[in-house]
Amino acid sequence: MDNTQDVLKDLTAAVDDLDRLVTGLDDEQWRTPTPAPGWTVADQIAHLTFIFDIAGTAARDAEAFKALAAGAAGDFDGAVNAALQPFKSLTPQQLLTRWRASAEASVAALAAVPAGQVVPWLVNPLPPAVLACAGIMEVFAHGQDVADAVGVRPEPTDRLRHLAGFAVLTRDFGYLSRGLTPPEEPFRFELTAPSGTAWAFGPEDATQKITGPAHDFCLLVTRRRHRDDLALVATGDEADHWLSIAQAYRGPAGEGRRPGQFS
Repeated sequence: MDNTQDVLKDLTAAVDDLDRLVTGLDDEQWRTPTPAPGWTVADQIAHLTFIFDIAGTAARDAEAFKALAAGAAGDFDGAVNAALQPFKSLTPQQLLTRWRASAEASVAALAAVPAGQVVPWLVNPLPPAVLACAGIMEVFAHGQDVADAVGVRPEPTDRLRHLAGFAVLTRDFGYLSRGLTPPEEPFRFELTAPSGTAWAFGPEDATQKITGPAHDFCLLVTRRRHRDDLALVATGDEADHWLSIAQAYRGPAGEGRRPGQFS
């Protein structure tokens, strides 16, 4: 896994990119429905604020985080949706202020975790670098929803390497969310970065392989595009099946996106 400070630097840059996008929106655009059913642009930013809040709490105060996690046990999605309610009364400017403060505090808390120490999280404790990669995944996914809602095409960067590596670590989440047994055989992932650099994960001699653009791969594992609309190629039956169930986050897969939903 990449150096914690490098990941946090790129997480901050990803937050800044999304912040610039939403800062220019008017009040009506903040109320625009996004591809996530029932969620507006404001809901997406509220969700990210909540996620950064709990990540910062986990890094600063393990006992306080454990109390939060216990309250969400058994119905995390319900807890997430309930957490959005206090944000409903905020104006866009108030929500922006909360989002910025939460992201900044979370990054600072993760940066302050002593070397070699892990941070409690929803299933297992994680190194701060891994939790920061999960943060990049969240910003990418929900930022894509915002961009789709307002008709903007984000420019992908090589910061996606952190998300791609995180998705490789979490390869089995798609199986687990569906009650399936993950294959024991490791996969090979050969991805092309936005800059054209080649990224490779997994053993070279693996018979199950995924190849294609890293940006497409990240859209797949966050379920922001259907596999049919992406230039990803699977070698092997297990790899082909994985393209249909891939997700880089725990819990229910959600509805995903339809083939051809986006031009």
